[in-house]
Formats: sequence, structure tokens, C-alpha cells
Amino acid sequence: MASTRVMAAGTVVKPMSAEAAGEIAAQEFARIVESHRPQIFRFLLASTRDVDLAETLTQECFLKAHRNWGSFRAESSAMTWLMRIAINLQKDHWRNRRVQFWRYTRTNSVDMDEASEWLPSGERTAEQQLLAREQVGRVWKAVEALSERQRTIFLLRYVEERELSEIAQATGLSEGTVKAHLSRAVGKVRAELRGKQ
Repeated sequence: MASTRVMAAGTVVKPMSAEAAGEIAAQEFARIVESHRPQIFRFLLASTRDVDLAETLTQECFLKAHRNWGSFRAESSAMTWLMRIAINLQKDHWRNRRVQFWRYTRTNSVDMDEASEWLPSGERTAEQQLLAREQVGRVWKAVEALSERQRTIFLLRYVEERELSEIAQATGLSEGTVKAHLSRAVGKVRAELRGKQ
């Protein structure tokens, strides 16, 4: 016989079945995926500059999150938790890629011309568009030259527009350390751009 509990004012509450609880958890996770998938994909695309790889890592991120959804303690936001998973997957990918020795293969990477088309631009002439594409290319080249940690922090701040506190939570660093890495990254990108003009 199923037990019931009687609460104040004579309200009877029956325990939820495991099936009903599982359905609620699945619906909740589906909402999380729907609301945070675009940001995770954008971060991974900016990190890898490869649409197929970003899509694969995004799927891996949500698969890993789904497997561990029951252990999510909500000590941080779901977005911060997902971003941490994405950062770790990205790190694992680059680590594996270096070991496999094919880091320089970029057959499916995002084209510089295509990337500059994504950026909002009020420029009209072909010459101005060409200059903008070249500038985007120089910025990406400078960002690629950053250390892995600086690149991750730079992309979270300027591509994903995350607050410093969110970046600190996602990376497991203190906010002061995040500020220092971000400052160094911005300085290196600026220096690289000044040197190329």
C-alpha cells in the first residue's frame, strides 16, 4: 500500500513515482539544453573555429551534462556548469589533437571571409569590407597565439560576453586571476594588431 502524508489543513500529498520524477527531470533538462545550447556552441565555435568540431563538442557537452544531471547541485548556475564542461572538453580536444600531431590540419575550419560576414558592419564599400575582413583575420590570428587559458578567458569575455565572476566560476580560477589573464590577453592582442599595421 502506498503511503501518504497528511499536511496542514488536511491536504494529502502522495509520493511521486520514480517515473513521474524522471519525466519532470527530463523536461527540466530539455529546457536547459534549449536555453543554453546556442551559447555553448558559440563558445566552442570561437574556440575551435571549426563548425563540425564545435557541433560535436556541443553534443558531447550536453551528453555529459545529461549523464551527470542527477549530481548537479546548483551551487552555480546551469550555464556556468555547462560552460565548465565545454571548457574541459575543449581542453581535452586540444590536448589530444597535439598528441595526434595533426593540429595544423584545418580542412573544415571557418573561413576568415565567412567569419567576418557574421560580424555586424555598417560599412558599404568593397574596400571597407576587405579591410574589415583583414582586421578580423588579424584578431583571430592574435587570439590563436594566446596561451590556452588566456584564449579561453578572452573568448568567454568578448565572444560570450560573460561577467568576470561567471568566468571565474567556469574556469575554477579566482576573479583576480581571471582579470590578470584577461588583461595580459588584451595587451597581447593589441600589441599584435599594432605591430601589423
